[in-house]
Amino acid sequence: MQAVILAGGLGTRLGKLTQAVPKPLVQVAGVPYLEHQLRLLKAQSVSDLLLLTGYLGEQIEERFGNGSSCGLAIRYSREQQPMGTAGALRDARRFLADSFVLIYGDSYLPISYRAPHELLLSSGAQGLLVVYDNTLGDTSVKNNVGLDERGKVTVYEKDSNRELRYVEAGVLAFRKSIVDLIPPDGPVSLEMEIFPRLIAQKQLAAYITRQRFYDIGTPERLSAFESFLAHDHHTDTISN
Repeated sequence: MQAVILAGGLGTRLGKLTQAVPKPLVQVAGVPYLEHQLRLLKAQSVSDLLLLTGYLGEQIEERFGNGSSCGLAIRYSREQQPMGTAGALRDARRFLADSFVLIYGDSYLPISYRAPHELLLSSGAQGLLVVYDNTLGDTSVKNNVGLDERGKVTVYEKDSNRELRYVEAGVLAFRKSIVDLIPPDGPVSLEMEIFPRLIAQKQLAAYITRQRFYDIGTPERLSAFESFLAHDHHTDTISN
């Protein structure tokens, strides 16, 4: 199974922390944030990794190289200018496996990544979101996903004011054919431009997890993640 990590964001909400380093290299509990994600993948024997870099991406490439020093096989696709989440996938098409797990470069979800990948394949859908019910433990992120009785996504709204039950948890799975839906030029957003097409075609499935996710999108959330790592947990924790 291939894991693709979106690691090209600017991280502007982290202020001074990302003025000189890209967000995936921000220090969290003494090591670059990305290292926590890589440790989790290695613990699950997921070694085929593709990192989609952008802002200060050369620093990420210099820090982790081809991954051999940590028992991984890492390749890179670097944006020369921001192309959005879908645009980054489009530009990396030649490196993509026939199906893959996609992980946001600022989000940490300690589950078995093979489970949503297997559900994608068995569902016949082109894409899948891992979703979490915020009533189980508040992530401070607004719920933005609605599902039908068959587990297909019916609503996705980035900043929703609706009473929705689930929130996207930072892990997705796709078939490579998703790239065919992406316009050939310019920046393109998965969330705003591709998800609506998949939803309309009933081609976006969901995997529900009871494990809350953590992200480093703001200094407050970064602090919450450090607390998670420090209290009765470790970076190789895997839950369902």
